[in-house]
Amino acid sequence: MTESAFIHRFEPATSAGSAPLLLLHGTGGDENDLLGLGKMISPGSALLSPRGRVLEHGMPRFFRRLAEGVFDEDDVRRRARELGDFVSEARQRYGIAAPVAVGFSNGANIAAALLLLQPDVLAGAILLRAMVPLSDPPQAELGGKPVLLLSGQADPIVPASNSARLAALLSQAGAGVTHKVLPAGHQLSQADVTLARDWIGNVAAEAA
Repeated sequence: MTESAFIHRFEPATSAGSAPLLLLHGTGGDENDLLGLGKMISPGSALLSPRGRVLEHGMPRFFRRLAEGVFDEDDVRRRARELGDFVSEARQRYGIAAPVAVGFSNGANIAAALLLLQPDVLAGAILLRAMVPLSDPPQAELGGKPVLLLSGQADPIVPASNSARLAALLSQAGAGVTHKVLPAGHQLSQADVTLARDWIGNVAAEAA
C-alpha cells in the first residue's frame, strides 16, 4: 500500500518535544474534522489526520459495520493493518515519532483495534466514545502504553458495559488505562477536551 491510499492532512510540530497526534474522525467526518481538537489538547504537536477509506451511504468510516454496534471484524483487521502501514510510511515521510492516537467514535474503535493488533504503531491513545472492536482479540502486549478512555454516561450508541469491557481488555493487555465516564451522550463535551489536554500533559511530563 502506498501512503497516498489515504487522503490526509499533515501539520508539522511547532513545539519540540510534543508527541505527534494521529487524528481519527467519526462516521461521516474527514481529515479536517479533528484538527481543531488536536490543537486544543496538545498545542504544538504534529498532526497526522487521515480520512477513512470505507464509505457507508457516502459517509467516510475506517471500517465496515453490519449494523450499528455490529462490526465486520474481518474488515476491522484488514483496515487496521492498512492504517498501521500508512502510519509507518507517514512517520518516514514526515520524520515523526510514533503518534498518540486521538479517535472519536468509529475513529476510536479503529485506534483500539490498532492497539490490539499492531501495538508498536502507537505510543498511546485517547479513545473518545470507543467500543470493543474485536470479539476475539489477539493476545497483545502493550507494555504500559498510556490510554485514556472517555465514555458518555448517556451514550445511546455505546453501552456502559461495553466501554468497561474495553478498559478491562486493554488493561489486561498491559496498557496503563485511565477510564472516565462523563455526564454526556455520544457527542464530545468541553470536559472531554479538558481531560484529554490534562492527560496528555501528564503523559508528556512523565516521558520527560
